[in-house]
Amino acid sequence: MDHSSTFSTSFKSVKHTRLQERRGSNVSLTLDVSALGNIEPIKSTPREITLLYLKTTSSVLNKEQLKEATNNIQALEAEFSRIPPNFIDADELNIPGHASKNRYKTILPNPQTRVCLKSGKNDNHLNSYINANYIRGYGGKEKAFIATQGPMINTVNDFWEMVWQEDCPIIVMITKLKEKNEKCVVYWPENQDTFGRFEIIVNNTEECDGYTIRDISIKDGEQSRNVKHYWYSSWPDHKTPDTAQSLLDLIHEVEECRQAAGNSGPIIVHCSAGIGRTGCFIATSIGCQQMKETNEVDILGIVCQMRTDRGGMIQTSEQYQFLHQTLCLYQSNFSKKPDSSSTSN
Repeated sequence: MDHSSTFSTSFKSVKHTRLQERRGSNVSLTLDVSALGNIEPIKSTPREITLLYLKTTSSVLNKEQLKEATNNIQALEAEFSRIPPNFIDADELNIPGHASKNRYKTILPNPQTRVCLKSGKNDNHLNSYINANYIRGYGGKEKAFIATQGPMINTVNDFWEMVWQEDCPIIVMITKLKEKNEKCVVYWPENQDTFGRFEIIVNNTEECDGYTIRDISIKDGEQSRNVKHYWYSSWPDHKTPDTAQSLLDLIHEVEECRQAAGNSGPIIVHCSAGIGRTGCFIATSIGCQQMKETNEVDILGIVCQMRTDRGGMIQTSEQYQFLHQTLCLYQSNFSKKPDSSSTSN
Protein backbone atom coordinates (compact mmCIF):
# COMPACT_ATOMS: atom_id res chain seq x y z
CA MET A 1 0.00 0.00 0.00
CA ASP A 2 1.55 3.30 -1.08
CA HIS A 3 0.23 6.43 0.64
CA SER A 4 2.84 8.67 -0.97
CA SER A 5 0.32 10.73 -2.94
CA THR A 6 -1.71 11.30 0.24
CA PHE A 7 1.38 12.28 2.18
CA SER A 8 2.61 14.69 -0.50
CA THR A 9 -0.47 16.87 -0.11
CA SER A 10 0.77 17.99 3.29
CA PHE A 11 3.68 19.76 1.62
CA LYS A 12 1.64 22.08 -0.63
CA SER A 13 2.29 25.14 1.50
CA VAL A 14 6.00 24.47 1.84
CA LYS A 15 8.36 26.35 -0.45
CA HIS A 16 10.49 23.36 -1.42
CA THR A 17 10.61 21.63 -4.78
CA ARG A 18 8.69 18.41 -4.26
CA LEU A 19 7.86 15.62 -6.60
CA GLN A 20 4.11 15.33 -6.86
CA GLU A 21 1.69 13.48 -9.07
CA ARG A 22 -1.07 15.33 -10.88
CA ARG A 23 -3.72 12.66 -10.91
CA GLY A 24 -6.50 13.14 -13.46
CA SER A 25 -4.54 15.88 -15.23
CA ASN A 26 -2.76 15.92 -18.57
CA VAL A 27 -0.49 18.75 -17.45
CA SER A 28 3.18 17.74 -17.62
CA LEU A 29 5.40 19.05 -14.83
CA THR A 30 9.15 19.57 -15.11
CA LEU A 31 10.72 19.23 -11.67
CA ASP A 32 14.22 19.83 -10.36
CA VAL A 33 15.54 16.71 -8.62
CA SER A 34 19.15 17.90 -8.25
CA ALA A 35 18.82 18.42 -4.50
CA LEU A 36 17.36 15.01 -3.68
CA GLY A 37 19.03 13.42 -0.71
CA ASN A 38 19.93 16.80 0.78
CA ILE A 39 16.43 17.93 1.73
CA GLU A 40 16.23 19.19 5.31
CA PRO A 41 13.49 17.77 7.54
CA ILE A 42 10.35 19.91 7.31
CA LYS A 43 9.36 20.87 10.84
CA SER A 44 5.77 21.75 9.89
CA THR A 45 5.03 18.15 8.95
CA PRO A 46 2.84 16.60 11.68
CA ARG A 47 4.59 13.66 13.31
CA GLU A 48 1.41 11.62 13.08
CA ILE A 49 1.39 11.88 9.28
CA THR A 50 5.08 11.00 9.12
CA LEU A 51 4.65 7.89 11.25
CA LEU A 52 1.52 6.82 9.37
CA TYR A 53 3.44 6.97 6.10
CA LEU A 54 6.44 5.10 7.49
CA LYS A 55 4.33 2.38 9.11
CA THR A 56 2.02 1.72 6.14
CA THR A 57 4.01 2.33 2.96
CA SER A 58 5.12 -0.74 1.04
CA SER A 59 6.13 -1.86 -2.44
CA VAL A 60 6.84 -5.59 -2.73
CA LEU A 61 8.90 -6.48 -5.81
CA ASN A 62 9.49 -9.84 -7.44
CA LYS A 63 12.66 -10.53 -9.43
CA GLU A 64 11.42 -8.94 -12.66
CA GLN A 65 9.94 -5.91 -10.90
CA LEU A 66 13.14 -5.38 -8.92
CA LYS A 67 15.20 -5.37 -12.11
CA GLU A 68 12.78 -2.95 -13.75
CA ALA A 69 12.77 -0.64 -10.73
CA THR A 70 16.58 -0.67 -10.51
CA ASN A 71 16.87 0.53 -14.10
CA ASN A 72 14.36 3.39 -13.62
CA ILE A 73 16.55 5.94 -11.84
CA GLN A 74 14.07 8.80 -12.19
CA ALA A 75 11.31 6.78 -10.53
CA LEU A 76 13.65 5.77 -7.69
CA GLU A 77 14.61 9.40 -7.12
CA ALA A 78 10.93 10.34 -6.94
CA GLU A 79 10.14 7.45 -4.59
CA PHE A 80 13.05 8.29 -2.30
CA SER A 81 12.12 11.98 -2.14
CA ARG A 82 8.67 11.12 -0.77
CA ILE A 83 9.94 9.15 2.24
CA PRO A 84 9.80 11.45 5.29
CA PRO A 85 13.17 11.51 7.09
CA ASN A 86 11.66 11.47 10.61
CA PHE A 87 14.47 13.49 12.18
CA ILE A 88 13.81 14.82 15.67
CA ASP A 89 14.54 18.12 17.38
CA ALA A 90 16.96 18.39 20.28
CA ASP A 91 14.20 19.42 22.71
CA GLU A 92 12.46 16.07 22.16
CA LEU A 93 15.29 14.33 24.04
CA ASN A 94 15.11 16.43 27.23
CA ILE A 95 18.61 15.38 28.32
CA PRO A 96 20.68 18.38 29.43
CA GLY A 97 24.20 18.31 28.00
CA HIS A 98 23.56 15.59 25.40
CA ALA A 99 24.95 17.83 22.63
CA SER A 100 28.49 17.14 23.88
CA LYS A 101 28.01 13.48 22.96
CA ASN A 102 26.70 14.01 19.43
CA ARG A 103 29.07 14.00 16.45
CA TYR A 104 26.55 16.00 14.37
CA LYS A 105 24.09 18.34 16.04
CA THR A 106 21.19 17.49 13.70
CA ILE A 107 21.61 13.69 13.76
CA LEU A 108 19.97 12.61 17.00
CA PRO A 109 18.59 9.28 18.27
CA ASN A 110 14.82 8.94 18.11
CA PRO A 111 13.61 8.75 21.74
CA GLN A 112 11.35 5.70 21.51
CA THR A 113 14.10 3.37 20.27
CA ARG A 114 17.29 4.91 21.65
CA VAL A 115 19.75 2.76 23.56
CA CYS A 116 19.93 3.78 27.24
CA LEU A 117 23.08 2.86 29.12
CA LYS A 118 22.20 1.34 32.45
CA SER A 119 25.36 2.72 34.02
CA GLY A 120 23.44 6.01 34.20
CA LYS A 121 21.20 6.65 37.22
CA ASN A 122 18.07 6.96 35.09
CA ASP A 123 16.97 7.31 31.47
CA ASN A 124 17.20 11.11 31.53
CA HIS A 125 20.67 11.25 33.06
CA LEU A 126 23.53 12.22 30.75
CA ASN A 127 25.45 9.10 31.80
CA SER A 128 22.76 6.96 30.20
CA TYR A 129 22.97 8.79 26.87
CA ILE A 130 24.54 7.45 23.70
CA ASN A 131 23.65 8.44 20.13
CA ALA A 132 22.36 5.01 19.13
CA ASN A 133 19.07 3.35 18.20
CA TYR A 134 17.79 -0.21 18.14
CA ILE A 135 16.82 -1.18 14.58
CA ARG A 136 14.34 -3.92 13.79
CA GLY A 137 15.38 -6.67 11.40
CA TYR A 138 13.58 -8.90 8.92
CA GLY A 139 9.98 -9.58 9.90
CA GLY A 140 10.11 -6.78 12.45
CA LYS A 141 12.50 -8.69 14.74
CA GLU A 142 13.19 -6.42 17.69
CA LYS A 143 16.74 -5.19 18.35
CA ALA A 144 18.33 -7.05 15.44
CA PHE A 145 20.76 -4.16 14.95
CA ILE A 146 22.02 -1.07 16.70
CA ALA A 147 22.73 1.93 14.44
CA THR A 148 25.08 4.45 16.00
CA GLN A 149 27.49 7.28 15.20
CA GLY A 150 31.23 6.82 14.96
CA PRO A 151 32.65 7.05 18.50
CA MET A 152 34.17 10.38 19.61
CA ILE A 153 37.06 10.81 22.02
CA ASN A 154 34.60 11.44 24.87
CA THR A 155 32.19 8.62 23.96
CA VAL A 156 34.57 5.66 23.46
CA ASN A 157 33.92 4.36 26.99
CA ASP A 158 30.16 4.71 26.40
CA PHE A 159 30.52 2.71 23.20
CA TRP A 160 32.20 -0.24 24.94
CA GLU A 161 29.62 0.04 27.75
CA MET A 162 26.94 -0.45 25.07
CA VAL A 163 28.78 -3.41 23.50
CA TRP A 164 28.91 -5.12 26.91
CA GLN A 165 25.41 -4.20 28.07
CA GLU A 166 23.75 -5.42 24.88
CA ASP A 167 25.96 -8.52 24.56
CA CYS A 168 26.82 -7.57 20.97
CA PRO A 169 28.80 -10.27 19.10
CA ILE A 170 29.64 -8.16 16.03
CA ILE A 171 30.64 -4.56 15.24
CA VAL A 172 30.52 -3.36 11.62
CA MET A 173 32.40 -0.12 10.95
CA ILE A 174 31.82 1.48 7.54
CA THR A 175 33.97 4.61 7.45
CA LYS A 176 37.53 5.80 7.30
CA LEU A 177 38.82 7.57 10.39
CA LYS A 178 39.15 10.81 8.42
CA GLU A 179 37.54 12.06 5.20
CA LYS A 180 38.41 15.77 5.04
CA ASN A 181 37.24 15.96 8.67
CA GLU A 182 37.33 13.42 11.48
CA LYS A 183 34.69 10.74 10.94
CA CYS A 184 35.53 8.41 13.82
CA VAL A 185 38.23 7.97 16.45
CA VAL A 186 40.21 4.76 16.93
CA TYR A 187 38.26 3.07 19.71
CA TRP A 188 40.24 -0.17 19.84
CA PRO A 189 43.88 -0.71 20.90
CA GLU A 190 46.79 -1.89 18.80
CA ASN A 191 47.10 -4.85 21.16
CA GLN A 192 45.64 -4.22 24.61
CA ASP A 193 44.30 -1.22 26.56
CA THR A 194 41.73 -0.17 29.12
CA PHE A 195 38.59 1.82 28.24
CA GLY A 196 36.57 2.78 31.29
CA ARG A 197 35.98 -0.39 33.28
CA PHE A 198 36.77 -2.66 30.35
CA GLU A 199 39.99 -4.24 29.17
CA ILE A 200 40.03 -4.53 25.38
CA ILE A 201 42.38 -7.04 23.74
CA VAL A 202 42.91 -7.48 19.98
CA ASN A 203 43.70 -11.18 19.57
CA ASN A 204 44.03 -11.34 15.80
CA THR A 205 43.81 -9.09 12.71
CA GLU A 206 42.98 -10.38 9.22
CA GLU A 207 43.12 -8.29 6.05
CA CYS A 208 40.44 -9.17 3.49
CA ASP A 209 39.48 -7.66 0.13
CA GLY A 210 38.07 -4.25 1.06
CA TYR A 211 37.76 -4.81 4.81
CA THR A 212 39.67 -5.83 7.94
CA ILE A 213 38.53 -8.31 10.59
CA ARG A 214 39.64 -8.10 14.21
CA ASP A 215 38.99 -10.72 16.87
CA ILE A 216 38.52 -8.75 20.08
CA SER A 217 38.10 -9.78 23.70
CA ILE A 218 36.29 -7.45 26.06
CA LYS A 219 36.86 -8.12 29.77
CA ASP A 220 35.07 -6.84 32.84
CA GLY A 221 36.90 -8.27 35.84
CA GLU A 222 36.75 -12.04 35.59
CA GLN A 223 34.13 -12.00 32.84
CA SER A 224 35.22 -12.08 29.18
CA ARG A 225 33.38 -12.00 25.85
CA ASN A 226 34.48 -12.21 22.23
CA VAL A 227 33.53 -9.60 19.64
CA LYS A 228 34.16 -9.68 15.90
CA HIS A 229 35.04 -6.25 14.44
CA TYR A 230 34.61 -5.72 10.69
CA TRP A 231 36.13 -2.52 9.33
CA TYR A 232 34.90 -1.77 5.80
CA SER A 233 36.98 1.32 4.92
CA SER A 234 36.54 1.39 1.14
CA TRP A 235 33.11 3.07 1.14
CA PRO A 236 33.31 6.89 0.69
CA ASP A 237 31.09 9.25 2.69
CA HIS A 238 27.74 10.22 1.02
CA LYS A 239 28.64 7.97 -1.94
CA THR A 240 28.47 4.29 -2.83
CA PRO A 241 31.10 1.54 -3.17
CA ASP A 242 32.70 0.83 -6.53
CA THR A 243 31.06 -2.60 -6.65
CA ALA A 244 28.03 -4.09 -4.96
CA GLN A 245 29.68 -7.52 -4.68
CA SER A 246 32.10 -6.42 -1.95
CA LEU A 247 29.17 -5.31 0.23
CA LEU A 248 27.36 -8.61 -0.39
CA ASP A 249 30.51 -10.53 0.56
CA LEU A 250 30.76 -8.59 3.81
CA ILE A 251 27.08 -9.10 4.61
CA HIS A 252 27.39 -12.83 3.92
CA GLU A 253 30.37 -13.16 6.27
CA VAL A 254 28.70 -11.09 9.00
CA GLU A 255 25.55 -13.23 8.76
CA GLU A 256 27.59 -16.43 9.08
CA CYS A 257 29.34 -14.97 12.12
CA ARG A 258 25.99 -13.96 13.64
CA GLN A 259 24.60 -17.48 13.23
CA ALA A 260 27.73 -18.97 14.81
CA ALA A 261 27.35 -16.58 17.76
CA GLY A 262 23.91 -18.01 18.55
CA ASN A 263 21.35 -15.95 20.45
CA SER A 264 23.59 -13.02 21.28
CA GLY A 265 22.60 -9.38 21.17
CA PRO A 266 22.23 -6.92 18.28
CA ILE A 267 24.81 -6.33 15.56
CA ILE A 268 26.28 -2.84 16.01
CA VAL A 269 26.67 -0.94 12.73
CA HIS A 270 28.20 2.53 12.46
CA CYS A 271 29.67 4.90 9.93
CA SER A 272 30.22 8.51 10.95
CA ALA A 273 26.67 9.82 11.48
CA GLY A 274 25.13 6.35 11.70
CA ILE A 275 22.41 6.81 9.08
CA GLY A 276 23.78 6.72 5.50
CA ARG A 277 26.23 3.87 4.96
CA THR A 278 24.91 2.29 8.15
CA GLY A 279 21.40 2.35 6.68
CA CYS A 280 22.61 0.79 3.42
CA PHE A 281 24.29 -2.10 5.23
CA ILE A 282 21.29 -2.84 7.45
CA ALA A 283 18.75 -2.47 4.63
CA THR A 284 20.77 -4.78 2.38
CA SER A 285 21.05 -7.35 5.17
CA ILE A 286 17.29 -7.32 5.73
CA GLY A 287 16.59 -7.37 1.99
CA CYS A 288 18.84 -10.38 1.39
CA GLN A 289 17.08 -12.31 4.14
CA GLN A 290 13.66 -11.35 2.79
CA MET A 291 14.55 -12.50 -0.73
CA LYS A 292 16.02 -15.74 0.57
CA GLU A 293 12.79 -16.46 2.47
CA THR A 294 10.17 -15.19 0.00
CA ASN A 295 11.94 -14.55 -3.33
CA GLU A 296 10.52 -10.99 -3.12
CA VAL A 297 11.77 -7.78 -1.53
CA ASP A 298 10.10 -4.64 -0.17
CA ILE A 299 12.92 -2.08 -0.29
CA LEU A 300 10.61 0.88 0.24
CA GLY A 301 9.05 -0.81 3.27
CA ILE A 302 12.48 -1.69 4.68
CA VAL A 303 13.68 1.92 4.49
CA CYS A 304 10.43 3.16 6.04
CA GLN A 305 10.78 0.67 8.90
CA MET A 306 14.38 1.80 9.53
CA ARG A 307 13.40 5.48 9.55
CA THR A 308 10.71 4.76 12.12
CA ASP A 309 13.52 3.49 14.37
CA ARG A 310 16.20 6.08 13.50
CA GLY A 311 15.60 9.22 11.46
CA GLY A 312 17.31 9.72 8.11
CA MET A 313 18.41 6.12 7.49
CA ILE A 314 19.65 6.00 3.86
CA GLN A 315 20.93 9.51 3.32
CA THR A 316 20.94 10.07 -0.43
CA SER A 317 19.06 9.11 -3.56
CA GLU A 318 22.31 7.59 -4.85
CA GLN A 319 22.44 5.28 -1.85
CA TYR A 320 18.80 4.32 -2.42
CA GLN A 321 19.62 3.42 -6.03
CA PHE A 322 22.69 1.46 -4.90
CA LEU A 323 20.52 -0.47 -2.46
CA HIS A 324 18.36 -1.60 -5.37
CA GLN A 325 21.42 -2.47 -7.48
CA THR A 326 22.95 -4.53 -4.66
CA LEU A 327 19.78 -6.49 -3.98
CA CYS A 328 19.27 -7.01 -7.71
CA LEU A 329 22.78 -8.50 -7.86
CA TYR A 330 22.03 -10.67 -4.84
CA GLN A 331 18.87 -11.97 -6.51
CA SER A 332 20.83 -12.71 -9.67
CA ASN A 333 23.57 -14.57 -7.76
CA PHE A 334 21.06 -16.40 -5.60
CA SER A 335 18.94 -17.61 -8.50
CA LYS A 336 22.02 -19.08 -10.22
CA LYS A 337 22.69 -21.43 -7.32
CA PRO A 338 21.42 -25.01 -7.66
CA ASP A 339 18.32 -25.60 -5.51
CA SER A 340 18.53 -21.96 -4.43
CA SER A 341 15.12 -22.10 -2.82
CA SER A 342 16.41 -24.54 -0.22
CA THR A 343 19.99 -23.29 0.05
CA SER A 344 21.02 -21.75 3.35
CA ASN A 345 23.09 -18.64 2.75
